[in-house]
Parts: sequence; structure tokens; C-alpha cells
Amino acid sequence: QVQVVESGGGLVQAGGSLRLSCAASGRTFSSYAMGWFRQAPGKEREFVAVINWSYGNIYYGDSVKGRFTISGDNAKTTVYLQMNSLKPEDTAVYYCAVARGDYGLKDKRAYDYWGQGTQVTVSS
Repeated sequence: QVQVVESGGGLVQAGGSLRLSCAASGRTFSSYAMGWFRQAPGKEREFVAVINWSYGNIYYGDSVKGRFTISGDNAKTTVYLQMNSLKPEDTAVYYCAVARGDYGLKDKRAYDYWGQGTQVTVSS
């Protein structure tokens, strides 16, 4: 099993910044990725960003490109999401997830392990 724990959410004013952290522990895999999704009330869970540790690729959702940055530590067990220029529409519960494979990483169905989520609220 893999445990996934997020931290760093909170309340921030529009234009501000927040940094989320995600730590994964437990089993390791030969190929895997760690990503962030978010879900606002009444909406589908949306892809935010992912690091594919197998190939070093990074992808972002269109709504966060240029504002959010995903990074990770050398141990490849922790990822961070630096969120700048936050907007009220970024308000959501942010989830970290681990995928055992390399494909379809923008789709939530590719992920095998999920954290409990951390709330991010951006006030106008």
C-alpha cells in the first residue's frame, strides 16, 4: 500500500500565493508519477499538474499554466505545488495522487492512490 498525505492549504486573497506539499510512503514502483487534482463543489475532479518520475516529464492543466509550478525532491517521494497569482476560481479541495503507470496521467482514472485532500480558498 501507499500512503499519500497533503498539507499546506488555507485561505489566501486573490493574487496571493500558497505552497502545497504531498508526501508518499509505503510501496515503491519501477515506474510511477505523482500528480495534483482539484475539485470544487458541484464540479468534476480536475487535473492540475503531474510529475512523471519515470521520464522526468511535467504536465499542467490549461487553467493553471504559467501560475502553478510542480516540483519534487530527490527521493521522488514528495512533490510540491507552488501556486501564484491565485484567483477565486482556484478555490477547491486539492488532492495529491500516485499513479503506478506512465500513461493517461491527465485522467484521474490513471491514479491508484489518493490523499484526503487539502482545502484552498481564494477570497476576492
